[in-house]
Amino acid sequence: MAPTIDRLMPFDKRGALRIVVETPRGSCLKLSYEPSLKAFTVSRALPLGVTYPFDWGFIPGTLADDGDPVDALVLHEGATYPGVILACKLLGMVHVTQRRKSGKPGRIENNRVIALPLWNDRLGQIAETCDLPDQLKREIEQFFLNATYFTGKEPRIEGWTDAAPAKRFVERLISN
Repeated sequence: MAPTIDRLMPFDKRGALRIVVETPRGSCLKLSYEPSLKAFTVSRALPLGVTYPFDWGFIPGTLADDGDPVDALVLHEGATYPGVILACKLLGMVHVTQRRKSGKPGRIENNRVIALPLWNDRLGQIAETCDLPDQLKREIEQFFLNATYFTGKEPRIEGWTDAAPAKRFVERLISN
């Protein structure tokens, strides 16, 4: 029996990072994969006027501090569909902290991996997040803040890292 998408290994045989698309670019709804249903459900609506700028998803086979798989944003011009698995090059990560669930004191990490599909060559020779234009990085940060504005998570952008520390982060959270 083949594993469900949430149970795949984070890296394929070539070493490419696997990202499962939950919410495609352009959506104003946040979708989430529900392992018990083996289906995608609507998690919530984004604030009025906010849409996903790129495909959004998770890295299968990982478990982050917030109890979900590691979040990932895949930079490319098109929009795919929920459940599509993208083979990607890991560019880096945005460090994000947020309030703990259930009103517990303190903050937890809820970092977002930034990746580029292996088949995408329109963005040029981007090897790491430091190669991204500063304006794009600021817009990505603002999207993360806007998308969670009414959730009570109170996210804070703590900075960016490039590929090597981001890969160590993902490897540390492999749950399979």
